Amino acid sequence: MIIHYLRQCCGIIALTGFAVLPACAADRFETGLWPAPLTDGTRVNIAGEGRAVATLDGNTLTVSGDFHGLKSNATTAQLDFGIAIGALGPKAFELTVTPATDGTISGTAKLSAAQAAGVRSGKFYVQINSEKAPDGNLIGWLLPPHPFPGEDVPEPGHGFLPQLDIAQH
Repeated sequence: MIIHYLRQCCGIIALTGFAVLPACAADRFETGLWPAPLTDGTRVNIAGEGRAVATLDGNTLTVSGDFHGLKSNATTAQLDFGIAIGALGPKAFELTVTPATDGTISGTAKLSAAQAAGVRSGKFYVQINSEKAPDGNLIGWLLPPHPFPGEDVPEPGHGFLPQLDIAQH
């Protein structure tokens, strides 16, 4: 029973005459929260920035973060599921948000196996909505932690697709 659980949680157990039981580590993801896509009509209402981190432990995703500089109070926050990084999609889970221009977000969601795979492949993003931007004020895709060298600086490897550099479970 314990070995079956460890295989599910951590992958393959190495066998060298005895079982080596690895520590189960949750997958970690992070994102910067930046203004949602702007149009001429929404540009005056969308501003701010923030950060969010998430851990995926089995099928439980826990998200926390903060934001500041919105032009109106935050109203809702959510995890959305897109078809790819940068592709918007429907709301999957609600998050708790401070109803202010500066505050925090948090939440926990139980995911299906397909949704957990979606987190690992960069399809989930955080969205904060506000009074003046009810369809998105700040957004950011959850990705494995990775360095950001700055705008217009080439990155080696997969660059902005860091989920391609980690082992899939």
